[in-house]
Amino acid sequence: MEKMPFRDAQEVIDVQAVMASAKEVTTSDWRQAVPVLTGSMATLRELRLSDAPALLAMLSTEEVSRFISPPPTTVEGFERFIAWTHRERAAGNYTCFAVVPHNMDTAIGIFQVRQLEPGFGTAEWGFAMGSSFWGTGIFLDAAALVVDFAFDVVGTRRLEARAATANGRGNGALRKMGAVPEGVLRKSFLRDGEYLDQILWTILDDDWRRSRSSWRQTIH
Repeated sequence: MEKMPFRDAQEVIDVQAVMASAKEVTTSDWRQAVPVLTGSMATLRELRLSDAPALLAMLSTEEVSRFISPPPTTVEGFERFIAWTHRERAAGNYTCFAVVPHNMDTAIGIFQVRQLEPGFGTAEWGFAMGSSFWGTGIFLDAAALVVDFAFDVVGTRRLEARAATANGRGNGALRKMGAVPEGVLRKSFLRDGEYLDQILWTILDDDWRRSRSSWRQTIH
């Protein structure tokens, strides 16, 4: 999700009012609260305001931000982003997971899922993670949890992702997940005044269910 749906300069959000309604609850309805998902290397949970400083440090580096929409540039900007994720989740439009390694308390990255059609039949997912955690296996561990969530909990049947053709790491990660490239979206992503081509990747629910058991064995 290189085109992040959140635009800090365009959002007017009462952070305290939104977060005052946030509660740690156990529910089967993800619109009420993002479920906690546990993998072998990391836990995925809803973002908290306390994650803002870590996200600023992890996602604002040139390595990470060069192929995504510009992230917030301040702790306060990330706090507005976090409040926005809670608001959009409650509206049933979008959900965002914090990626927290088992030996840490704060987020080192995020995974996002948003609907592209009513009811999430087709959805888009995206991710960003601090570069110091690239190549550790945490991405694949967390990504499998998110794909399971989209298909098994949300009810998505087609999961799309877009990555700039020059984004070798992002495209490689999607290929490892078993995503299928369906074509090139020409000049579809504006970054630093330049329009970039993107590859459209998809995972279908039936394909994932057939392959996930054998796929999981390859990463553990």
